[in-house]
Amino acid sequence: MTAPHGLPPLILPPVALPADHTPVKAGRIGVLLVNLGSPDAPDVPAVKRFLREFLSDSRVIEIPQILWRPILNLLILNIRPRTTAANYAKVWMDEGSPITVYTKRQAAALQVRLGAAVQVDWAMRYGTRSIAERLAALMQSGCDRILLAPMYPQYSAATNATVVDGAARALMDMRWQPTLRTMAPYFDNPDHIAALAQSIRDGVAKLDFVPDLILTSFHGMPLRTLEAGDPYHCQCMKTGRLLGEALGMKVKVTFQSRFGRAEWLKPYTDDTLLNLPKDGVQKIAVVSPGFAADCLETLEEVAMEGRDEFIEAGGTHFAYIPCLNDSDTGMAMLENIVRRELAGWL
Repeated sequence: MTAPHGLPPLILPPVALPADHTPVKAGRIGVLLVNLGSPDAPDVPAVKRFLREFLSDSRVIEIPQILWRPILNLLILNIRPRTTAANYAKVWMDEGSPITVYTKRQAAALQVRLGAAVQVDWAMRYGTRSIAERLAALMQSGCDRILLAPMYPQYSAATNATVVDGAARALMDMRWQPTLRTMAPYFDNPDHIAALAQSIRDGVAKLDFVPDLILTSFHGMPLRTLEAGDPYHCQCMKTGRLLGEALGMKVKVTFQSRFGRAEWLKPYTDDTLLNLPKDGVQKIAVVSPGFAADCLETLEEVAMEGRDEFIEAGGTHFAYIPCLNDSDTGMAMLENIVRRELAGWL
């Protein structure tokens, strides 16, 4: 501060807090990575608890609750957990569920890249390690400015919006709320497209065959969500188009994991895998650019079931290229995106 009349600057001594002042931690920056979540174990009770919470979210199942609750409690939760638990057991890692393992690793790697100026944490929208719990932990450690980072490249009300919902509910219970930012969807971010393209090039280079086609499998959504104004379908299509341009290769967009009798976004991944050999496409590499981390849907549904469907239909070569996960390529991308989102804070 410059003093008037050309006098030397006035240096003010630090203000001493009263001896009985309540200790306060503040002034730090936090980043909270949030992914969907997972059961705590690959068994029926854990899967049932997880599915009950997940499928009770009105953002996920957009059916009037008075109609949906009986179906969920009397039918789905008495049938689906057994099959789902068996599928989780196929992909379960020594450290836990893949999505949990990779999200934890992503947070640790991002912490190293961002350094001590930022505290990085991670949470799951459903299941243990909730958004509310981790926001509170960040606040307790002095983070009064927090970037909420939904780990979904393409925006959907069933994913990004419900993360924000969870954070908003947590803030309602806080007397001292942090300043909160939400990371934007990064479906067409040049860093994201470049990272996906590099990951695919690296994956293809390791194969003993040249794919006739790169197949992208995004998580499906009911068609009515598109008609209601959800931008997810358009953002998936743009990711696929930009990825094809970056690779200089043919890329086909498909959608997986449909559930129930309603029409979902097309083309369906499973139908496509069955029909490609009939069209003369016998060698493919499959990637899931709608997932920031590998999980049940990518490892069991695509890499295992999808492979079986394609080979049984007459395909000769099938390769699954992993998600970006905590790879150097993926983490460099995430660091760049997060640093831009923190502009003005760092």
